[in-house]
Amino acid sequence: MFDAALRLVGERGPASVTVDEIAAEAGVAKGTVYYNFGSKDGLVDALLRHGVELLAGRLREAERYADTREAVDHLVDGALGFFGEYPAFAQLLVSELWRTPGQWHGTLSLLRDDIVSILKGQMQRVADAGRLPPGVEVGTASAALFGTLLVVALDWQVFQPERTREQVRDSVLPLVHGLAAARAPEPEPPGS
Repeated sequence: MFDAALRLVGERGPASVTVDEIAAEAGVAKGTVYYNFGSKDGLVDALLRHGVELLAGRLREAERYADTREAVDHLVDGALGFFGEYPAFAQLLVSELWRTPGQWHGTLSLLRDDIVSILKGQMQRVADAGRLPPGVEVGTASAALFGTLLVVALDWQVFQPERTREQVRDSVLPLVHGLAAARAPEPEPPGS
């Protein structure tokens, strides 16, 4: 049911999809949706939570790597892999995150915070290793990485579907590593 609902809701938005359509796409009775979720809104809420749990699980795998560069590589690859597998979820996230005020804004805010906190943990490790440029806050870097990966994944799926995940990953990693390697210019000595 997750895949069917995700496909329909991701393509057309939650408001444009009926319980009948979701049930038909999933090959279940309409009552099954109501029994398990209470309503279409309950199904969409559960869909968002389940998708974020899957994404969070992939991102948490980066915690296994002691090397911060490898951990960030795994974050990027995990996120792109998830969005490559569930492109409609990326569409749903973007459409609902920026809909103001959206019906699922409260749920999505909490879920977004979960994802960003995982990224924040890794960005803090990057900062602790002295690899984050001076003046760049860990929270800002974390939100920027999440936004970058989400938008890059959408661009890939919508405009460049012929590219492989590896090609997309390999074009994003230099940007991410470039940020980590960037340093503020040294001040000029007085009288120069």
